[in-house]
Amino acid sequence: MTYFIWGSIVVIMIAMIPIVIRMVKGPSSADRVVALDSIGVALISLIGLFSIFAETSFYLEIILLLAILSFIGTVAFSKFIEKGDIIKRDNSR
Repeated sequence: MTYFIWGSIVVIMIAMIPIVIRMVKGPSSADRVVALDSIGVALISLIGLFSIFAETSFYLEIILLLAILSFIGTVAFSKFIEKGDIIKRDNSR
């Protein structure tokens, strides 16, 4: 079981290399947002595998926090790309 976990960790880390390249070099902002979201998913899976390896449930709270932050970040970046601002301020009052 240990070899399977370490093998999975290595495969995910190798898969993160092109994702990081896409995030840095991406031709558009949308590509960078998708790459950033993919990095979040890969980090969540790495922490999940490490949690299985360490035989503890402490890291599951970290996974939940990363998932929430990744979702909020993706929504914020998408809204910024679409409209140019994240929070619309109405100064007419």
